[in-house]
Amino acid sequence: MYRSLATLRKASAARALSAPLADAVGPRLFPEAVLEGVRQRNAFLDWLFYDVGSLTDSEARDVSPWLAAEGAILIVPPSGVQPLTRCASIDAFIDAGGTSIRTIVVAGVGSSALGSAALARNVADAMDVPVAAVVSGYGLADVAAEALGGFFWFGGINSVRHSFEWLDRLRESGLIADPSTSGAAIVTSPTQSKDTRTVQALLAHPALSFELLVGHSKGNLVLSEALFTLEQADGARVRELGDRLRIVTLSAKITMPRAFRLVVDVLGQFDGFGTFNSRAAIPTDVVVPNAGHHTNTELPWHLPVASVLRELREHGVL
Repeated sequence: MYRSLATLRKASAARALSAPLADAVGPRLFPEAVLEGVRQRNAFLDWLFYDVGSLTDSEARDVSPWLAAEGAILIVPPSGVQPLTRCASIDAFIDAGGTSIRTIVVAGVGSSALGSAALARNVADAMDVPVAAVVSGYGLADVAAEALGGFFWFGGINSVRHSFEWLDRLRESGLIADPSTSGAAIVTSPTQSKDTRTVQALLAHPALSFELLVGHSKGNLVLSEALFTLEQADGARVRELGDRLRIVTLSAKITMPRAFRLVVDVLGQFDGFGTFNSRAAIPTDVVVPNAGHHTNTELPWHLPVASVLRELREHGVL
């Protein structure tokens, strides 16, 4: 049996035991019940797209209540070092040692904390240091966008998702904490999702210093939106980041602000999904032979994230 399937099963069981709908009362009960079913489906997609077998059973159980925690931050160390740490805010991230973290990782379409942690573990193993993962999450805006094709064709119509962000703001009604609201005072767009706002807030925070961004699939779009919005809010900060920040996009080539010249675009040889969602004008820097869109090392035709990043390190790119 695949270890990754066993990990998914343990995470799903722990999610059920955490009673995710316990606090959803009144008008919030129905939308939360609908979303819970979608999030359980996305946990399965996390198994399909990400190397969830790289997580320990205890880590899978630990992140299971956070499957829906869009914008939350995880500190993920390399395999076998210590358990991952969940952070509900940037202040909590700093208190947990975030000032020493130099890498931000964002997973792709609708990923839960499970997929985010799995991708971050691959990156941490390649870089031999702990990294920060920003949870992509999934809300009513994603459901609406998915119904119109936005789930699969994010490269061309991501604006569809933003047009439905008001649904999530109405659902939350200020009752759910926003991890990006603590720490640095920054300018954000009201249409930005929590994952984008959190990435932007991390990059803008004066106490934090990042040197590498790694995104997979739609996670690259989150990184791009965060950087473009930060450029509008604080051009000097973006110029400073542009001199030292390296960006690796996996499985989708997305435009970044011109200040960021150290961008490596990686695409699998047989990744039709990633190719369709890529900007055609952007050249592919690394073509991974016999690789598709997913990164689960237990499945054939996977994109070996850790191996690709290690090779980039060996060639002095990272």
